[in-house]
Amino acid sequence: MNPDSQALFSSKIPAELDVLVVGAGAAGLYATLCIPDTWRVGLLSKDTLQVSASDWAQGGIAAAVDPNDSPELHFADTLRAGAGLCEPEAVQFLVDNAATCIKSLVNMGVGFDRSGDKLALTLEAAHSRPRVLHAADTTGRAMVSTLTEQVLGRENIEVFAPALALSLWLHPETHRCQGASVLYQGEITWIRAKVVVLATGGGGQVYAQTTNPAVSTGDGVAIAYRAGALLRDLEFFQFHPTALTYPGAPRFLISEAVRGEGAHLVDSQGKRFVFDYHPAGELAPRDVVSRAIFSHLQKTATDIATANVWLDLRPIPPDKIRQRFPNIIRVCQHWGIDILTEPIPVAPAAHYWMGGIVTDLMNHTSISRLYAIGETASTGVHGANRLASNSLLECIVFGARLSQIELPDFDPVSNLQVETVSLEIPIEVQDKISVLRQQIPRLMWQSAGISREKEVLDQAIAQVEIWQSEFEQLPLTQKLQAIAPGTNIKLTALEDEPALRNWAETYNLLTIAQLILKSAEFRIESRGGHYRSDFPQVQSEWEVHTLVEKGEWSRSSRGK
Repeated sequence: MNPDSQALFSSKIPAELDVLVVGAGAAGLYATLCIPDTWRVGLLSKDTLQVSASDWAQGGIAAAVDPNDSPELHFADTLRAGAGLCEPEAVQFLVDNAATCIKSLVNMGVGFDRSGDKLALTLEAAHSRPRVLHAADTTGRAMVSTLTEQVLGRENIEVFAPALALSLWLHPETHRCQGASVLYQGEITWIRAKVVVLATGGGGQVYAQTTNPAVSTGDGVAIAYRAGALLRDLEFFQFHPTALTYPGAPRFLISEAVRGEGAHLVDSQGKRFVFDYHPAGELAPRDVVSRAIFSHLQKTATDIATANVWLDLRPIPPDKIRQRFPNIIRVCQHWGIDILTEPIPVAPAAHYWMGGIVTDLMNHTSISRLYAIGETASTGVHGANRLASNSLLECIVFGARLSQIELPDFDPVSNLQVETVSLEIPIEVQDKISVLRQQIPRLMWQSAGISREKEVLDQAIAQVEIWQSEFEQLPLTQKLQAIAPGTNIKLTALEDEPALRNWAETYNLLTIAQLILKSAEFRIESRGGHYRSDFPQVQSEWEVHTLVEKGEWSRSSRGK
């Protein structure tokens, strides 16, 4: 996105909109474009439009578009990866609509790689056919750039960036969603909307080691839960097996497509050790590969916190590496690693959250007039373990459903007093929140990472509840929670806006940390992205979803 396009962003959010879309990754952008252009739409982007996990997505987008492939094979692969918890109806809808959505992206101008006059396809782990479309190793960026350009060209869409939704606004009598409170340009304002769509992405920042960008703090899941929405399967977090692990470097994701093209995972002795854990070796499902690395390092490393294995690309022809993985080459070169001549140090990192806000095939949540799409939602397509490159596809297929939503009238609102009050954030409060913000991810990585067990989970739950109590007692928290709809807040100093944003994100991280920990403690088995060392086997009686609503955990009935 051209920096000059920032001038296209609106300077003030209107008091009322037809549709408010929260989140500007692939799901939010595509859904916004599918909403009828006669409706007034507001799109909140937490940062610049291209700072999202979608923009970081390297591998590609899966779709059965080859004559030797079929939706039936894609369906079977997705169910197999999901370890018994995929919803077949949702998966069928995903794979049946994949080719149409790919055509839509191509028509919009997304520059997928080609092999001659055909779309180029690659193989990724747990796929039975090469079906992953890509744009070199920056597929997400190619998609988001194209969608952003389209959004900025629509007259009915107003973009607000950076803007952060703080809470949902429910009607006091009907309990329907009727808007949200939003932090934008030094003010917290209440925005009425006939429909609200949450597309805020995942929550990887709740873990100390993550491939997610800094904006991924679980905002949509947290604010929906606090509003009373039904959530599902929050214990299932996918840990990507190959994130760059180098002193001083961020946990940059090394795409699964690298292994699909023939790279080997080796230990310090050069052994392809993953075959000791699964016959498919490097192409086993992600959770298997991540646990294989974790287990192997436990056996061989003196300090597992800083240990790594190696991803060796030398079995791939150098010309193919240059063609397929130019971004990985650039990033590794920046850290002094020449991937053409030496292996990359890698280790697992938190990557994708399978759980989220329960939705149906029309993206409805349990709260009327509130919708959720993308990683924020639990559509049922991923089950206990997402099949590689199905996530971008889910964003597009389910985002397209926004073309069919109905636009209701506003519920009448009475006794709404619109006023503005000022807010100052003392430096000592800012310091307390910053310390807490650093502590949460460390605790989560140690207690609810790749391997979990009851005693550690219980200790972490107790600690998070102490932190939540301390956070709730902060005068800033009490003041913000007491603000009634219609009361706008103007920050005394503009430099307080990052501090207020830090408060909101810490609030959300505390919420999702508790949800993940309690869900992980609740499910007493190992399945997909959830591994319990004290219950290492899959249990047939747990082939059900975990549900949570208003602090109560339960299990779904079989097949639901």
